[in-house]
Amino acid sequence: MNLWSTNTPHNFWQCQPDPSEDIWQNAVLGAPSLLGLTDTQTDTDALLALTLGEARFGQKHWTLSLPKKVYYLLKPALPRYLIGLLRRGYHHSKKTESEIQWPVEQHYVVFLWEVLTRIVQANPDHQVLIKSLWPDNQHFAFVLTHDVETKSGLEYVRRVADLEEGLGFRSSFNFVPERYQLNLNLMDELRNRGFEIGIHGLKHDGKLFNSRKEFGRRANRINHYLKKYGAVGFRTPLTHRNPEWMQALDVEYDLSFFDTDPFEPIPGGTMSIWPFFVGHFVELPYTLVQDYTLTSVLGETTPKVWLEKVDFIEKYFGMALVNSHPDYLSESTTWNVYRQFLTSMKERNGYWQALPSDVANWWRKRMSTDAENTGVQIPLVRVVLEGDTLQMTNLPS
Repeated sequence: MNLWSTNTPHNFWQCQPDPSEDIWQNAVLGAPSLLGLTDTQTDTDALLALTLGEARFGQKHWTLSLPKKVYYLLKPALPRYLIGLLRRGYHHSKKTESEIQWPVEQHYVVFLWEVLTRIVQANPDHQVLIKSLWPDNQHFAFVLTHDVETKSGLEYVRRVADLEEGLGFRSSFNFVPERYQLNLNLMDELRNRGFEIGIHGLKHDGKLFNSRKEFGRRANRINHYLKKYGAVGFRTPLTHRNPEWMQALDVEYDLSFFDTDPFEPIPGGTMSIWPFFVGHFVELPYTLVQDYTLTSVLGETTPKVWLEKVDFIEKYFGMALVNSHPDYLSESTTWNVYRQFLTSMKERNGYWQALPSDVANWWRKRMSTDAENTGVQIPLVRVVLEGDTLQMTNLPS
């Protein structure tokens, strides 16, 4: 067993009737090559660790190099344009380090689809029922999250909330409890307006994961603030992360991982465009490139990259989760791109726009095998193999 063992294809698809263990094993063992891994492991737990657990990047994946540690110590004093240049340079120097693709990473998606195809083929009727991935048989989930990194970002929160509310959206705002003076009235106002409050590290100084002892000490403080502010979600600063250490956090969900991102201090990704479990909490990986990377590093002036990724996510019933920052949205280019993106999403349909806590709660209930205890009726979807293509049809509730 490992931190990702709950996320087997068997648990993900929730088929009815449930095939035998041998059928599941044969389906999984027939598909590992689709993951694009150089490791030829065929044990399901090992495959999950290599993908969702990012073990394919080696044992030192979660450890920052000394130059990176120095960089993050100096970062608060560096001008923003220089940070962008450094991040672009780092990405280009590392782009051949892994075969993981960006902005669309398909390996894990194709793997799960192939497993389901084999399950359907093994059924005498060449069809199965699965639990709908999202409420009301929606095609995908759409989740907006924000990290408020500085005092100037805090002052811009209300304008971001106004934009989203005006378009009918709601989001979560993650605050840093020991970097700036929190505005408790603002936090209460956001909750009353239907937004969500989360915690974003402790000090945002790049030192959270310096050592396990230091992380444990800070985790106690983070847990204090989670309880104090009634928050159930968390994202680490700078997406520094260590899944084993993070089990010390008293959270229902986390937002610190991503499906693919070569621009982050710890690049790589989980390959997943859906939620998954990391030990006791639900992980909601961000699946759309961060706002600062999009505009300041890549130089994009439109939401094209975001919208094209949403098309891919919709095709596979995934979760479009974006992490943006009021600190950067205050810049005109980033603001215009974000506004255009939300306006374009407003014109689409077939998705569930939800707070991260609602998505995490849904995923727990959907993955449960005890329907009576969840108190939620999960819609069913009929899956039929037509030629080489899986066809999915919603069943009446």
